[in-house]
Amino acid sequence: MSPVAPTLQHELALAAAGGHRFIGAADEVGRGSLAGPVSVGYVVIDPAAVPELPGVRDSKLLSDAVRHELAPAIKSWAAAWGVGHASAAEIDALGLVPALRLAGYRAATAAHRVQQADAVLLDGNLDWLSATVQPMLLDSLVPGFGEPADIDGLLIPVRTLVKGDLLALSIAAASILAKVERDDLMDGYDRDYPAYGWIQNKGYGTAAHRAGILAHGASEYHRKTWQLTPKPPGPTTKAKGEGRTP
Repeated sequence: MSPVAPTLQHELALAAAGGHRFIGAADEVGRGSLAGPVSVGYVVIDPAAVPELPGVRDSKLLSDAVRHELAPAIKSWAAAWGVGHASAAEIDALGLVPALRLAGYRAATAAHRVQQADAVLLDGNLDWLSATVQPMLLDSLVPGFGEPADIDGLLIPVRTLVKGDLLALSIAAASILAKVERDDLMDGYDRDYPAYGWIQNKGYGTAAHRAGILAHGASEYHRKTWQLTPKPPGPTTKAKGEGRTP
């Protein structure tokens, strides 16, 4: 576990700086996987009103059993929550960052139907959640909403926070929701495609997963524009590993 539990310090600071009440928080999982979706967890909280949430940490620091135990508590704790996914086919068609934006937009839209956030904390140093496409006039009447064909991301302020899943309680909570839902999806896909070991690797590029791809080819859930198997060494060069993993 993290030696220091995440707090609400950053949420309270963002609320105070912008005169906001409701703060959203987002984190992704599955960015580097060879198969399955990229998934974004999203919560909306009033940081001045919610209590601390014992046991919540960055999802990577918790066991699967603990994450599943915490997920219902997080959903009850938050004013609203959502998890959004962008499929392997969407990642292939759009590219990774636009697919992240799409998954985040889906997660936030689900949450905002219950409670709109005024601003968002986003894990990392890259803002992949803000809109890059301007909305149509009618969509612009409701900030943060609109169909993906018109708005491809959020219209409310987004602040990035490096190591946010370690520092901010809301981001850590969002990371748990994303991890639980995506892992459950990969476990379900494994029942149809057991050759890739997705119950164990969740779609990441382990040796067993790559061996399964070599033996059986890529499935419908693989990101086919990615380097799924090792590149053979050139005729005059030595192999330098398994190739780039996005």
